Amino acid sequence: MERISDHHFGITTLFSTYLATMVGRIKPSGSPRDPVPPQFFKDILSSIVQPVLAIINSSLFSGVVPSSFKHAVVQPLLKKPGLDPTVLANYRPISKLPFLSKVLEKIVYCQLKQFLDDNGILEVFQSGFKTLHSTESALIRVFNDILLACDSGNHVVLILLDLTAAFDTVDHNILISRLHHIVGIDGTVLKWFQSYLEERTFSVKISDSESSAVSMTYGVPQGSILGPLLFSLYLLPLGSILRKHGISFHCYADDCQIYLPMKQKDVHSIKHLLACLGDIKSWLALNFLNCNENKTEVIVFGPSGSSESSSVDLGPLEVYFKHVITDLGFKVDSDFKLDSQIRAVVKSSFYHLRRLASVKSFLSRQHFETVIHAFISTRLDYCNALYLGVSQSLLSRLQLVQNAAARLLTGTRKREHVTPVLASLHWLPVYFRIHFKILLFVFKSLHNLAPAYLSELLHPYVPYRSLRSADQLLLEVPRSRRKLRGDRAFSVIGPKLWNDLPLQVREAPSLSTFKVRLKTHLFYLAFNSCGI
Repeated sequence: MERISDHHFGITTLFSTYLATMVGRIKPSGSPRDPVPPQFFKDILSSIVQPVLAIINSSLFSGVVPSSFKHAVVQPLLKKPGLDPTVLANYRPISKLPFLSKVLEKIVYCQLKQFLDDNGILEVFQSGFKTLHSTESALIRVFNDILLACDSGNHVVLILLDLTAAFDTVDHNILISRLHHIVGIDGTVLKWFQSYLEERTFSVKISDSESSAVSMTYGVPQGSILGPLLFSLYLLPLGSILRKHGISFHCYADDCQIYLPMKQKDVHSIKHLLACLGDIKSWLALNFLNCNENKTEVIVFGPSGSSESSSVDLGPLEVYFKHVITDLGFKVDSDFKLDSQIRAVVKSSFYHLRRLASVKSFLSRQHFETVIHAFISTRLDYCNALYLGVSQSLLSRLQLVQNAAARLLTGTRKREHVTPVLASLHWLPVYFRIHFKILLFVFKSLHNLAPAYLSELLHPYVPYRSLRSADQLLLEVPRSRRKLRGDRAFSVIGPKLWNDLPLQVREAPSLSTFKVRLKTHLFYLAFNSCGI
């Protein structure tokens, strides 16, 4: 197997100040078997730091993880309130590991993650469990590429692949091989990872009853700190397969999006795509992973505003074709109207508003506003950077949700004008919240606060000759042909909105300052015409 890194990963000596910092960053959750509650452990750390330090350093430099650190207590919880408790599929297993084991993992994680970042080993188009990355950043990049391809007159086939219980089927020997040959881990550190993975056990606890321990011979530990990072490393060769075939992709943990632009009736491209999928399935089988056929979805986007999926012969993929797919929790239709997504948001939001109305009297206004933001604003804002360009009638439905939330919070009657209420609450209307989100991603992309795959889409405007505009922090706006396609791509609309901002907003020295200045600017645009 080819080595990606020419460097070798080693773990540095741990000191008490560094240990205290790491413990402070960990959420105070642990196992029911913990002798000391996690929060109390954090509170008394200064008194026990030396013995804790001795335990951690002993593990790191002997290459042995204590067996007590490798036992998880699994507590099943219903996925949603109201589900039938007699149906086992309605439960989500919550794996709880000892708090001290999480401290040890956090220390290894931080050093390993820094090494991987410094050497560019992690997959660029993997957004799961990475700082500055999110489902929204992943979708912005994927649909930026799709919209631009459609703007150029192409059709785009998008395939969503879901791996079945992928975290639970990771082969330990293959993972250790990845760590050694691809990452560059050997010696005592490699021995530590072997010890970390081997001889793990779990038991199931319901109320006061607990089962006997069962061995875990496969998989990365659920509920662990290192698990997601190790899984990302396990999947690294998948990206190489897709690149070999010249097919674009984006992963979020074990969800993979594969997309390929093609001309109308392009049989060759479909055959090429099928060959790639064949190689992926072969690789998955060799690595004890399996694609969930029931969750595989295929959709086709066309260059015009009407559905043209029938113009692409999908062959064997036809059985997976859908006019509407759910991609990382976001519903997308083949026309990119997003009416299914917005209808779902509106329906869910009004359902929660009715429920929230029944508890309003028990909460202070401040607390009730916090609850409204948690249940309503988060739904309105999720991936709303993709809403720019949808019809005004659909946006108005989202605005009705926000209006209803504002009326509920303030007790405003239906016949009273709601715009002054929104202004008094300092809530930006839906349309301006969309602009706010896009511009926030632009600022982050320009200041290394966003994934590299978004930053590379933006380029400074360079005039042909020396002009005053060269000092205005402007961005180059790529040309697009179709309003419903190219104009909606982040790499096009982002620079357009950015260049329209006052210079004072664009030159904000920090993210916090930018947010304040941007909201002030958008607030003026939203409410000044109303005389507020």
